[in-house]
Amino acid sequence: MTSSAPLSSTASGPTVSSDPSDRRRWFALAIVMTAAFMDLVDVTIVNIAIPSIQEDTGASFSSIQWITAGYALAFAAGLITGGRLGDIYGRKRLFLIGIGGFTLASALCGFAVNPEMLVASRILQGGTAALMVPQVLSIVHATFPAHERGKVFGLFGAIVGLGAVSGPLLGALLTEWNIAGLEWRPIFLINLPVGIAGLLLGRKFITESKAPKALRLDLIGVVLVTLGMLMLIYPLTRGRELGWPVWGYASMGGSLLVFLALVVFERSKARKDGSPLVELSLFRVKSFAAGIAVQLTFGIGLGIFFLVWTLYMQMGLGWSALRAGTTGVPFSIAVSFAAGISVQKLVPRFGRKVLQAGAALMVAGLLIYIWESDRYGMGITSWQMILPLVVMGTGMGLIVAPLTDMVLSEVPKEHSGSASGLINTVQQMGNALGLGLVAVVFFGSIDDRLAPPQVGPAFAEAFQHSLWWVAGVLAVIFLVMFALPARPQRQAEDGEESDDAGAAAGAGAVVGTVGASGSDVAKEPALTS
Repeated sequence: MTSSAPLSSTASGPTVSSDPSDRRRWFALAIVMTAAFMDLVDVTIVNIAIPSIQEDTGASFSSIQWITAGYALAFAAGLITGGRLGDIYGRKRLFLIGIGGFTLASALCGFAVNPEMLVASRILQGGTAALMVPQVLSIVHATFPAHERGKVFGLFGAIVGLGAVSGPLLGALLTEWNIAGLEWRPIFLINLPVGIAGLLLGRKFITESKAPKALRLDLIGVVLVTLGMLMLIYPLTRGRELGWPVWGYASMGGSLLVFLALVVFERSKARKDGSPLVELSLFRVKSFAAGIAVQLTFGIGLGIFFLVWTLYMQMGLGWSALRAGTTGVPFSIAVSFAAGISVQKLVPRFGRKVLQAGAALMVAGLLIYIWESDRYGMGITSWQMILPLVVMGTGMGLIVAPLTDMVLSEVPKEHSGSASGLINTVQQMGNALGLGLVAVVFFGSIDDRLAPPQVGPAFAEAFQHSLWWVAGVLAVIFLVMFALPARPQRQAEDGEESDDAGAAAGAGAVVGTVGASGSDVAKEPALTS
């Protein structure tokens, strides 16, 4: 769900304007920030409308999972390639293609006539977001001089925080208002005027830039990653409905062979042209390998939690979308607040212990939630949920903001672009896998044939069961974090660049992956704190 985005190699010097009278760069900033906000809101807005979508379209539980997991999988598969395409063919060009495609996909989602069309449109939306989002910070980096980036990244952090709070609320309001009888559809259609405006204004105000030396594309690597994930996730989401057929187990087993083929191919490509999708030599760095494991498992835990949380409140407790959306506000505020102080105050003093404290707090919040759900049953209130949500949100904020810097701190700077892109991709893959596992940990504990009075208690029990799984995942994360460096090491040779990077990490890590570029940043300092 969360991590900071790497900054690609910038174009040559003239792209960056330091002339205070040049207002074009501030218009460009507003455009790319709006696009980033649109993507962040779109990720958080959908969960709150899922019960309405299911009721209106008759979507099965597996279709509901794919509405969210399909987006995450397509986004993850295209992130690194999207960044490299921008470096090769121009970030402005790829940004415009991405925002145009994202707007079109949003329209298709909004006018979907059945669950299958909605799932396909969401996958397209994720793929086009993977073209758009990686260009955001790359455009900022190529447009603004170093002394202005700290202010810009601070603004970016505010936008991200706003997206964290406003997404669920906006989704709840649009669903509750039932504008023109469209029910859930406005959550997607609202992207149309924003996307069209961004496309038209972006053509006018964004300056084109490319990387001086961009890595080549690795389309075979992308295909292998996507195929392996599909072979793993699809049987998980459909297996329960189909009675766990033999082909499902064969597919999941076969995914391991596909990932093995990916490793072999990536080694060959690294020797051939030095531009693999996955830089396997990075895994020789213990802290990076541990960090990738943390990102993957963290993504799995969050993928499970946020979907089952929505299902519990709306389909289990029978709450309206608006009540469920407002219930999550304390969580979002806690994440934003804790993320800010973790980067600025806590990690420089306490290092890795801050992240481990975050994992421990999240486990504590989950245990409180389990206890409250069991104690109060169907009579639980939003007020009673505030304590576990604030504890969990604080823990999450302590982890997400500094994690990327901690993972990158011992990575050689010539590989920092590839490493950063891989971190974001793996986290999104974990999120997609977590969403697929909902069929096992949540729906797997619900009887297929329930009388109406049994639905609420069954969903509440399944929610508690799922939280035990998430708590177990976080306990594993706590232990793996011992392999992270005690304190992040500064790799940037330019002090100002390093300070800006710290702000970027804090800004980009609050909610949602804000993009990943597979650029080669060997010619620039690694932008880590």
